[in-house]
Amino acid sequence: MSVPDLELDCRDLRCPMPIIELARHLDDVAPGQVLAVVAHDPAARVDVPAWCRMREQEYVGEDVADDGAPRYLVRRVV
Repeated sequence: MSVPDLELDCRDLRCPMPIIELARHLDDVAPGQVLAVVAHDPAARVDVPAWCRMREQEYVGEDVADDGAPRYLVRRVV
């Protein structure tokens, strides 16, 4: 995957905090740019794509951060 424009470190946060951080920082990237949420919380695997559907943002997919932590990629649409 490509390098995200912004990466949020949510490794130590539990549900719903990774999603709250995603929502809070979406405006920190321009439309077309990618924001990544790095989170160990297993709920993020379901929550991030669901949030994207509800907020009409593009869920790009999942890869791993440099340390092997799960990373969820979101492209800002609007």
